Amino acid sequence: MNKIILLAVFLVGFMSNAQTDKIYKHSGEVVEGKVKKVEEYTIVFVYNGEEAENTIGKYAIERIVYGASGREEEVTEKIVINSEKDWEKVVILEDKAYIAGLKKAGEVRGKTGLINFQTGNTGDKKAEKKLKMDAAAQGCAFILLTADKTTVGANSNALGGSQAIKKGIAYKY
Repeated sequence: MNKIILLAVFLVGFMSNAQTDKIYKHSGEVVEGKVKKVEEYTIVFVYNGEEAENTIGKYAIERIVYGASGREEEVTEKIVINSEKDWEKVVILEDKAYIAGLKKAGEVRGKTGLINFQTGNTGDKKAEKKLKMDAAAQGCAFILLTADKTTVGANSNALGGSQAIKKGIAYKY
């Protein structure tokens, strides 16, 4: 009788574990639960034994293994930043939902000089490059953009040039 009860408990535990989805994050963490929705930039899931829905950004996730079918879905490739030279790999995000699951590192800033005879678009690209270089120097692959301002003509400086200022918060895995 004890063997039958033990076998039943084992089978129920095994069957419930087989239904558990595993979300593998780029940080090495594994989240177990049930994936409810896979959206364009986020994944909605529920932890085992809970009912509250949680959201995690796809940028934080390497892959998902679905427990019911065993199917494995690649989500995103890990972005490796070794130094400031990797600034072109840095991704600028504009929605807070996309950073869910990433770790905040610090503030970053990129701007063109006060005397800048560039066109508005060129100054904007120069400020973006400086912003990405600042994040890469901190070893961060992502920036949540918090301010993006470009002034052109008489409003920017006495010489009539333009100035671009970008600010953000850098994130890593």
